[in-house]
Amino acid sequence: MDLTERFINYTKFDTQSSEDSESVPSTAKQLEFAKYLTKELQDEGLSDVEMNEMGYIYATLKSNTKKKTPTIGFISHYDTSPDASGKDVKARIIRNYDGKDIVLSDGIVSSVEKFPELKEHVGEDLIVTDGTTLLGADDKAGIAEIVQAMCYLRDHDEIKHGDIRVGFNPDEEIGMGAHHFDVEKFGCDWAYTIDGGDEGDLEYENFNAAGAKIHIRGVSVHTGYAKDKMVNANRLACEFNAMIPETDIPEATEGYEGFYHLLNIDSRTEEAKLSYIIRDHDRAKFEERKDFMQDCVNKMNAKYGEGTVTIDMKDQYYNMKEKIDPNMHVIDIVLRAMQESGVAPKVEPIRGGTDGAQLSFKGLPCPNIFAGGVNFHGPHEFVSIQVMEKAVSVITKICEITGNFED
Repeated sequence: MDLTERFINYTKFDTQSSEDSESVPSTAKQLEFAKYLTKELQDEGLSDVEMNEMGYIYATLKSNTKKKTPTIGFISHYDTSPDASGKDVKARIIRNYDGKDIVLSDGIVSSVEKFPELKEHVGEDLIVTDGTTLLGADDKAGIAEIVQAMCYLRDHDEIKHGDIRVGFNPDEEIGMGAHHFDVEKFGCDWAYTIDGGDEGDLEYENFNAAGAKIHIRGVSVHTGYAKDKMVNANRLACEFNAMIPETDIPEATEGYEGFYHLLNIDSRTEEAKLSYIIRDHDRAKFEERKDFMQDCVNKMNAKYGEGTVTIDMKDQYYNMKEKIDPNMHVIDIVLRAMQESGVAPKVEPIRGGTDGAQLSFKGLPCPNIFAGGVNFHGPHEFVSIQVMEKAVSVITKICEITGNFED
């Protein structure tokens, strides 16, 4: 199976995760794909292939050298974002892209004006959707690239390498992917998530992240008799969100600037629920942002009565930079692999997070490398086949370089 066929086959599985679930994985449909992946890894000849009851998959490409080498790993997640449907994805290939607007389907267009990233891929073969779903390159492209690289190394014994571990997990998109990842079982000296964006992306700085769920208790009374009795939770929800500065939302921020993002509102007169994510690269500012959310709750309760508004706020992950800085050889190897693969590195902070952030804090240094997808989490997502092939080359080069690693 070639890389393109493998990836498109993966997109046929609906693996959307859910923030409203307490199960692991958060959706049962993720397990269907996990079972498929487990069998595929076995069929491709990897060793120690196993999937646990939570859908975490581990496998090994055994060393082919007598030299003592570090054990490294490659990790990707198989869930897709709750932000857009991943059901019945209709992937198609645009050969030799001409740099013009792409008509995904009637009335749905990926325009070069709105998505200027397209200009970087003229002459390449792009995989796109029909405009009704996301594509799932985040992160099924990463999985396809890892599997393809393992197959390449399997078939090219002249490339000497140590033990290489592979790990695939659910629920990264809801910040839970690494929570149950067994670092001890994985048994690596360091690893890489293949979960970045366009060609050359290399990331070892990311947001500190938290999630906040706001619950508003209203009082429903017939509107004709509501004076001094009704507490309209719909209106209070609007009032609460209006307290968030308009300068501190994703639409108004870039680079190292943090934000508050309202994910969803579920509201009626007697009850409202608001879900936010909180992000900042700076740890001190991150803590200030969480304090601000609590202050907003306190102000609402001071106005409408104690207990009217409650908050459940949980940290999700932290900036991996503090764990990578003492292990910069991990980055140096990637930079050399990119150079030898003809890839110009783009080292930038992630305006988001990866499983690697949490894994780094669990003792597994784990920066993030490009997988090739662009415009994640929506129907205008696309991936270049040529960029995916470059990712495979970088992965194999990392394995080769590490096979000759000297402390």
